[in-house]
Amino acid sequence: MKVLLVHAHPRADSFSTALKNAAVAALEAAGHQVMLRDLYAEGFNPVLSATERGIYHDIPGNLAGIEADVAQLQTADALLLVYPTWWYGMPAMLKGWFDRIWVPGVTFTLGEGAIKPALTNIKRIGVVTTYGSPLWLLWYLGWPDRRVLGSGIRRLCAKGCQLDWLYLTRMDQRGDIDRGAFLTRVSARLARW
Repeated sequence: MKVLLVHAHPRADSFSTALKNAAVAALEAAGHQVMLRDLYAEGFNPVLSATERGIYHDIPGNLAGIEADVAQLQTADALLLVYPTWWYGMPAMLKGWFDRIWVPGVTFTLGEGAIKPALTNIKRIGVVTTYGSPLWLLWYLGWPDRRVLGSGIRRLCAKGCQLDWLYLTRMDQRGDIDRGAFLTRVSARLARW
């Protein structure tokens, strides 16, 4: 399986980077091909410019400058997002990746009354994330990032697209033992993909 892994954390010494590295190792050991996008490390520009917004609905003109990104999306069988949850959502860098790369004609088409999925090649989405919040607060708030990805983004993929959500809550209070156990859990789950 071809897995597009998108990582969003600005520090190479972060726990998120350790999670990304564990994910790559587990997927490759299981025989999958990993296409890695480390948005901060590569200096990805998350800002949707006025020009890009102006041609957003101009198919295929909206592909200008993002052809390689689109090619990765269109050849992937699965999408794995590795990021810390900040302010109850994905980092702005990752949100900007969706804003700039998930364009009409690639990820969806406009239909009567609703958008129609166009990323039917993606049959599985995985999320590996951490939260500073306790689990009860995520439920109380409606689990915003899970709702966006599970109900919105997943809808643009293959019918029956599976969602795997691997998370560690109360990140700021966790020690080495808890973090190590989570790394092991992530590796084990991804090894079964």
